[in-house]
Amino acid sequence: MSENKFADRSYNSEEKVSGATVIAQALKTQDVKYMFGVVGFPVTEIAIAAQQLGIRYVGMRNEQAACYAASAVGYLTGRPGVCLVVSGPGLVHALGGMANANMNCWPVIVIGGSSETSQDTMGAFQEFPQVEACRLYSKFSVRPNSIGAIPSIIEKAVRSSIYGRPGACYVDIPADFVNLEANVNSIKYVECCMPPPVSMAEPSAVCKAASLIRKAKQPLLIVGKGAAYAQAEVGIRKLVEQCKLPFLPTPMGKGVVPDNHPNCVAAARSRALQFADVIVLFGARLNWILHFGLPPRYQPDVKFIQVDICAEELGNNVKPAVTLLGDINAVTKQLLEQFDKAPWQYPPESNWWKTLREKMKSNKAASQELASKKSLPMNYYTAFYHVQEQLPRDCIVVSEGANTMDIGRTVLQNYLPRHRLDAGSFGTMGVGLGFAIAAAMVAKDRNPGQRVICVEGDSAFGFSGMEVETICRYNLPITLLVVNNNGIYQGIDRDSWKEMLKFGDAATVVPPMCLLPNAHYEQVMTAFGGKGYFVQTPEELRESLKQSLMEIAKPSLINIMIDPQGTRKSQDFHWLTRSNM
Repeated sequence: MSENKFADRSYNSEEKVSGATVIAQALKTQDVKYMFGVVGFPVTEIAIAAQQLGIRYVGMRNEQAACYAASAVGYLTGRPGVCLVVSGPGLVHALGGMANANMNCWPVIVIGGSSETSQDTMGAFQEFPQVEACRLYSKFSVRPNSIGAIPSIIEKAVRSSIYGRPGACYVDIPADFVNLEANVNSIKYVECCMPPPVSMAEPSAVCKAASLIRKAKQPLLIVGKGAAYAQAEVGIRKLVEQCKLPFLPTPMGKGVVPDNHPNCVAAARSRALQFADVIVLFGARLNWILHFGLPPRYQPDVKFIQVDICAEELGNNVKPAVTLLGDINAVTKQLLEQFDKAPWQYPPESNWWKTLREKMKSNKAASQELASKKSLPMNYYTAFYHVQEQLPRDCIVVSEGANTMDIGRTVLQNYLPRHRLDAGSFGTMGVGLGFAIAAAMVAKDRNPGQRVICVEGDSAFGFSGMEVETICRYNLPITLLVVNNNGIYQGIDRDSWKEMLKFGDAATVVPPMCLLPNAHYEQVMTAFGGKGYFVQTPEELRESLKQSLMEIAKPSLINIMIDPQGTRKSQDFHWLTRSNM
């Protein structure tokens, strides 16, 4: 049967179709492939109809994680995933995921059930001003006024989510619409929206940017997740290699050009930022992650060349020397044309390169010294070093936590674009398992055999730990690594915990950042049929990770015990303040 059976076949004028089926078919027509949610009244029939039409439905344990998963699909594929939620509290739970998607500029569609139209303002079951609430967290928020309006509304939601700066869109479905029936021939499905139009920068601005790069004494390219989303990896790598320029990836810009590329200066991040005189921003915003582009983290007279799809972003916090408004991939090609016409290379033996290489060498030596320590419990660097040794080059790395994420991004390498997902621009904790589930679903369809490695701090794992059941239910190719230091930032060991409790109740004497020592998180995985490992030594870590990666039939969780007082190397602090000096 044709995919769009209602558009391709003629029906008797008396044949009926339900609102749930219209919603599912409208999504299918817009090339939506994945739906995540928690079903219940009034949306269960929508999930069933979606499955019947070939849309993959993943039932999650919490709407927040479902929305994180749907948004990650949007980032990984360029087409929004759908988060399906029930009315009232179900929709409220999804708002965190919508806000996160908007802050990260990822496309996602949230479809929320709502109370019946005939009961508006009457105190209906879970009645809530959902359309109004979602306007704060989305690009587009609407309730169709009839079943017949649903296809055009869905098309506009999908189109709005991916055009311009991507983001979240909300469609409100009253309970009485779900099972209400209409004549098949009265429903007009809207053709799938076109891919986003590709805009290019002003040619004069491109020439000015190329000239500024040529004149730079200490240039730097910063590659953001916007470049990853724009699939600009081929052009940016060519620019780096053709012009011999140093580059610095933001956390989710890692892999656009491989981390092990000789021109990657991530190991000298702070030095590169502080002394560059010309910086090209490829889909990277001058927000807290890049210290707002302001002194003392940058030179007062540094010249920024800003490449972004969003005009409103240009000039935020710092007035740029050149603005290149357009699709990042297209603009990168425009810059390359300038350097093809008049070839130029930044001198590889310049003092700037010498300074960066020296700092990279000293920072790598400091990290390697920590990684080589034999003391137990392990520190972060030792644990990550042994993990990095065994990670498949094509694995997708999901990471969240405080020190776990900050230190992990400096040790765990990415070689391919869109292969790292983390707390992102919003600094959101709790995204990890939702992101991992989304990545695993996409990997199963696009790259069978590809593994997803989800690296969680023990605190971060707690936000969405019950999604382990979801992972096991769908038998997803995920290896969870819980880096367990018994707390948030830092914890205490078991003996100190017992001693502390002698002085009073835990609620009055235990420091707020402490969690239960030596918690056996691996037993959450085994409870649902997966593989669980509790490791305390490098040898146990290596062996458990080896077994986990060889085990293709079951997901696994490795609970890695590290020093409760372990932290970053002495000269580094949290990346909000000072990172990789």
